[in-house]
Amino acid sequence: MAINVELSRLITYRGAWEVAQSSPASYYSSIAKCFAADIANIAASNAVQIFGGKNYFWNGFNTEYPVEKLMRDAKILQIYEGTNQIQRIIINRKLAAQIRETGTISILS
Repeated sequence: MAINVELSRLITYRGAWEVAQSSPASYYSSIAKCFAADIANIAASNAVQIFGGKNYFWNGFNTEYPVEKLMRDAKILQIYEGTNQIQRIIINRKLAAQIRETGTISILS
């Protein structure tokens, strides 16, 4: 989990750097949002499993532990400010445009 959280942080910093450089940042911001939201969901799901699932799937929601709130909060990250499917479309369009322009998929220019 720690590796993916750090990767989420790094791609977020890259998106912020692109904005600071006045570069179009939709590619990196879409990657950051999509990846971080997916990782948050995986981490929350793992936390629920660690607690034996009783925090989340016991007659609906059990508010005894904060894990159930983490699960709800993590899920909404995939929906707010553009669903992950929309973020993937933005990423794919940028990659397709890069291939048309240069013949490669390297965005690191």
